[in-house]
Amino acid sequence: MASPLEDPVLIRRFRGHTAAVTGVAFDANAAELVTCSVDSLLILWKLRTPCSAYRFSGHAEAVTSVEFSPDGRVLASASQDHTVRLWIPCIYGESSVLKGHTAPVRSVSFSHDGYSVVSASNDKLIKIWSVCSQRLLFTLFQHTGWVCCAKLVSSRFSPDGRIIASCGEDKSIKLWDTRNKICINTFSDYEGFPTFVDFNPSGTCIASAGSNNTVKLWDIRTNKLLQHFKVHRAGVNCISFHPSGNYLITASSDGTLKILDLLGERLIYTLHGHKGPVLCVAFSKGGESFASGGVDAQVLLWKTNFDTLDYEEVLKHNFRRTHIDDPPHLLDVYPRSCHFHDETITSVEVDPTFDVPDMQTPDPVIFDIRTSSYMSTPDVSVSGTKKPKRGHTTLEK
Repeated sequence: MASPLEDPVLIRRFRGHTAAVTGVAFDANAAELVTCSVDSLLILWKLRTPCSAYRFSGHAEAVTSVEFSPDGRVLASASQDHTVRLWIPCIYGESSVLKGHTAPVRSVSFSHDGYSVVSASNDKLIKIWSVCSQRLLFTLFQHTGWVCCAKLVSSRFSPDGRIIASCGEDKSIKLWDTRNKICINTFSDYEGFPTFVDFNPSGTCIASAGSNNTVKLWDIRTNKLLQHFKVHRAGVNCISFHPSGNYLITASSDGTLKILDLLGERLIYTLHGHKGPVLCVAFSKGGESFASGGVDAQVLLWKTNFDTLDYEEVLKHNFRRTHIDDPPHLLDVYPRSCHFHDETITSVEVDPTFDVPDMQTPDPVIFDIRTSSYMSTPDVSVSGTKKPKRGHTTLEK
């Protein structure tokens, strides 16, 4: 077991984007990390030594979201150019374009089997696409404002992946039954609006991030608010569940990441490192690592074993890094139960200024992958099945 003094630790910084990093995602083995940016590019980082990286171009405008398919063989990205793009993550740069949205696409997410992709857009629509045929399957519409995020459940409790959670600037979170193509429930409990939503690993709860600095957890079986955290000083942009389901990491415009203990209903870590708002964060599938991206165009790779450590032991060994926020920015937890949680509020502050990572290792060499011809899918109004074919590429260093 690693020492609590080393938990969590910033492994290294990756620099390759020239504008804000808007999305991060690991493959199933945590051997690769993909990032996307306002610079309209995707970068695939090979994490195993020696590190290397591949930069993919294709979108015409900022890329807002990216995700690996469950088997790691396909990438999906969303962009302000109104499209979703599917990529084969290799040096040939194969990609296909899914056209159908009429406004910037804000998020993209794979189903648990990798056969379909869901996208959310400022056109107020949610679209579900077939990965194999690269065609639109159907559209969900009931949001009255821009849709910020849409996620398909992926758990043993919903093996058919039929439930979608979405959130939008209409201040609502909606649950959808994809089999019947209807909205089955709506949560409306925001002073601001929810910016991000995701399912916990069991698929029984959803967590939402809010523009009003809050994080909320909802039980989708009882339709009740379970927990309400207000630990950030600015809007929360992204959240990610640890695969155990016991911890949640949050990324905020206040420049910090925070790790919440959901069982203990408390904040345990505050992580510094980005210069400016943090826009995205994601755990690896095994939970041993997580990555974050921000307006500073940096990608930070972190390692942690906090799930194996006792929290009180962590605090005892990290006394010099323990900090109690000054009022009125105390940890503010509102558990919806009859028991009032009155406890000393502490969090371990991790600042790479003091906990210095490896700063000697140079950034990986980045190879530019440019495809001179793309195989686009037909417009959504046209039927037919087409598969992507390899285009002529150039490899630049």
